[in-house]
Amino acid sequence: MSKPGRLKKKKQKQLEASQAKNADRHILYQKSVQDTETEIVLMLEKYREIRGKDPLSFREDFCGTALLSTAWCMGDDRRTAQGVDLCEDTLAWGREHNVKPAGSDVTSRIELVNGNVLAVKQPGVDITCAFNFSYSVFKTRDILRQYFEAVRKGLNKDGILMLDIFGGTEAIDCVEEDREVEGEDFEFVWHQEKYNPVTNEILCHIHFKFDDGSVMENAFTYDWRLWTIAEINELLIEAGFSRVHVYWEEYEDDGDEDDEYMVGTGNYIEVTEVENQESWVSYIFAEV
Repeated sequence: MSKPGRLKKKKQKQLEASQAKNADRHILYQKSVQDTETEIVLMLEKYREIRGKDPLSFREDFCGTALLSTAWCMGDDRRTAQGVDLCEDTLAWGREHNVKPAGSDVTSRIELVNGNVLAVKQPGVDITCAFNFSYSVFKTRDILRQYFEAVRKGLNKDGILMLDIFGGTEAIDCVEEDREVEGEDFEFVWHQEKYNPVTNEILCHIHFKFDDGSVMENAFTYDWRLWTIAEINELLIEAGFSRVHVYWEEYEDDGDEDDEYMVGTGNYIEVTEVENQESWVSYIFAEV
């Protein structure tokens, strides 16, 4: 029989060699959450529909690793981007792993700002976005209105603010959902730990589970307010935006006769009334 001390040492060595311990949480996030190609196609499509021309200047609020800003500039050598985030460490990671590898031409057209989105001054841009529900960190009407007002002042005369939003009957449940990431050796886990119906505040986490059984727990934590589409629309108008568009994903039958599941088509259409679902992600675009 092995001595207890030797067992403990062996277990510790295995832990140190685990996939979770050796993984980079930013890389995991980019692979499992972000889809820059789809987001850029959507932004271009809807901007052209509304304004009748191509957008060129872009600001990404709460930009994190600036993956979207980098992809934006890589798609057209006329485009510029400004990314704003409070976390300098995350911006530094993005500079090293996303911006610099894109080459000097792209790098010269990207400005990363370590600052508060409420205070950073920007040149007039065609599009400002706050994706991945990042603006939900603002929990009161007054502070969210202030943010929308600051964005509007930084947009040009044809500018559009683009937001995503999530909801549905499951959005207020305490749930933990696993999702396989295609082609990768880990699973993405979305964990809604707490919901307060009095304030509409939610506490959520992202975990990552690996093939070797190891887990990166609380890789990211979000202390948010769960805003509704109606509230966002009202605050955008109060902040001075002239018109607000809501885009809802079209769904179709998944082809399985034994169930009643519908699958998203990836096509978003403008709506004023829809049927609620268990879980949905939609987009809100506001014109200056």
